[in-house]
Amino acid sequence: MEHFPELHTERLRLDRPKWTDIPDIVTYAGDIKITEYTRSMPHPYRDEDAISWINMVNQGFKNKDNYIFAIREKTEKAFMGGIGLTIDLSNNRAELGYWLAVPFWNKGYITEAIKAILKFGFEELHLNKITAVYIPENIASGKVMEKNGMVREAELKDHDRRGDGYTSLFQYGMTQSEYESLST
Repeated sequence: MEHFPELHTERLRLDRPKWTDIPDIVTYAGDIKITEYTRSMPHPYRDEDAISWINMVNQGFKNKDNYIFAIREKTEKAFMGGIGLTIDLSNNRAELGYWLAVPFWNKGYITEAIKAILKFGFEELHLNKITAVYIPENIASGKVMEKNGMVREAELKDHDRRGDGYTSLFQYGMTQSEYESLST
C-alpha cells in the first residue's frame, strides 16, 4: 500500500489525521470524559500530545504496523475522533483502538467506523484476527464491539495501571473466518 488509505461509510470518511486537525484533536481529546473512558489518553491533552499522535500515525503507516485514521463526517469533513489498528506482524493480528469526541456520542458513528475498520483489516490487510479491549466503565464500547460481531473472549484482571490503582479490561475478538461468516 503506497498511499494512505481512505475508507468510506454511509456517513463517514476515515482518512489520515492532518496537522490542521490539531486544534480539534486537543479540544476533543482534552475532555475529561474521553480520559475517563479510554485506556491511555493523557489529561490534560496538549498540542504536543496531538503532534506526537500524528507523528505516530505517519510512522506507523511507513512501517506498516499501525493504521490510524481520523473519523470525519462525510459532509462536514471536520475531525470527530480516531480509530485504528495496531498490527502484530509476526502473529498476523491487530488490536483495534478508537475514541470519539463527546458531541458525536450516541449517534452510531463508532459502530459504523468499526465496521469499516474490520473490513479494511480482514479484506485489505488480510489479518487473521482483530481484538479490542475496553475498561469496565465504558460499557457502550463493549456494545459496539458486539454490534459488529466481535465476541467477548476474556476479562484481564487488574491489567492496566490507572491512577493510583489498576483496572481490568474486557477483551473482544474476531477471526477472519468469523468475519467471513458474517459477510455471507
